[in-house]
Amino acid sequence: MPPADESAASAPNPPLASGEDRRTTQPTLHTARLTLVPLTDEHLELEAELDSDGEVMRYLTGRALSRAEVERAHRRRIAAARKVPGLGFWAGFDGGDFIGWWILQPPHGPDQPEVAGEADLGFRLLRRHWRRGYAAEGARELIRYGFGLGLGRIFAQTMAVNTPSRVTLAAAGLTFARAFVSGDPYDDLVPGAEQGEVEYEITRSTRQQRHRGTGP
Repeated sequence: MPPADESAASAPNPPLASGEDRRTTQPTLHTARLTLVPLTDEHLELEAELDSDGEVMRYLTGRALSRAEVERAHRRRIAAARKVPGLGFWAGFDGGDFIGWWILQPPHGPDQPEVAGEADLGFRLLRRHWRRGYAAEGARELIRYGFGLGLGRIFAQTMAVNTPSRVTLAAAGLTFARAFVSGDPYDDLVPGAEQGEVEYEITRSTRQQRHRGTGP
């Protein structure tokens, strides 16, 4: 997932936003180019387009997902948005173009201890939108939003060999925190998985220091 112009606020409304799920507590977020809307059932076909590209899924499953797998993943994403108020998944649009999705969710799984005040950051973009700065742009907005909610630490995890995502995380302001072997085995053999995982992080205090010009 490798990694301004007119304000997104003045752009046409992104498709599907009108069907926003009123059960979510997530707001719609804006950057210079992106409008990030809470993920709903109306975005399922866009998720299917994204997850059916084997290259997009290269460092996740090593293959394209089936329709049934996409639908199961969609249900998990919707459920994640109900765990902690304000956290969840967002579908991102530039004008009327679907770019991908971004996530800020509570820690989950064997590699993410459930620590209050922490959240897992992630993103997945259509291949035609890679290398245009969208991933980092959306990630920076979720970091700003997350610390505004009161989070103390935001982290992201990826395969050690996933250089494009690691570059994007650094561009978004995260720094390397640790290397580890995942306790959650891959369902499929993903090339490079034997080299382990990495975690990047940013804390609220670090971000505040940078904004004051007193930190790295």
